[in-house]
Amino acid sequence: MKLSLYSLFILAIMAAAPLWAQTGDAEAGQGKVALCAACHGSDGKGILPLYPNIGGQGEAYLYKQISEIKAGIRVVPEMAPFTAALSDQDMMDIAAYYSTQPRQLEGSQPLESVPFALNSEDFLVLGELVFRSGNLENGVPACTGCHSPSGKGNFPAGYPALSGQKTAYLVKQLTDFQNNIRTNDGETRIMRGVVARMTALEIEAVANFISGLN
Repeated sequence: MKLSLYSLFILAIMAAAPLWAQTGDAEAGQGKVALCAACHGSDGKGILPLYPNIGGQGEAYLYKQISEIKAGIRVVPEMAPFTAALSDQDMMDIAAYYSTQPRQLEGSQPLESVPFALNSEDFLVLGELVFRSGNLENGVPACTGCHSPSGKGNFPAGYPALSGQKTAYLVKQLTDFQNNIRTNDGETRIMRGVVARMTALEIEAVANFISGLN
């Protein structure tokens, strides 16, 4: 019952979310991403495991992350020097540009350091179970409520696409939310509420499964 009520709560938040007014200029943004491209590529494909793929991501989500990193609401030391000089229009244009790029899909990539005695098939089954159904015993909601059964998110509501994202990046974000290191999920604390009861194994498994969704 806990799971059902919490899932309904998340869906209610989604329904109430405002639509994004697309004010960015993708063409202008193309000329502003030179510094971004050093880590995320001109096509939005992160060059290292902890640098996310942002090509084809929702414009509202990208703008929110860039602006909140600049404001210090989301702490990303690697990006802070680059966002400091950006105007609001710059951030909207960059978000618009990367949102028009093709989605960059990684494919399932288990972490070499996973310290759990599960074979690859059981690991994948666990990841899919958590993603699609959550964990009733732990009170962990399914990821699909906000990020869709395909993992492609809900762009008008500002919920990002996850499918094909880097495994290491997903593990870090889930762990950071769980440890209150990343806190920019708003007053509702949606992500922190979702991951609060997840085990380390569930985090590793669901991140691996999501990476393989296309």
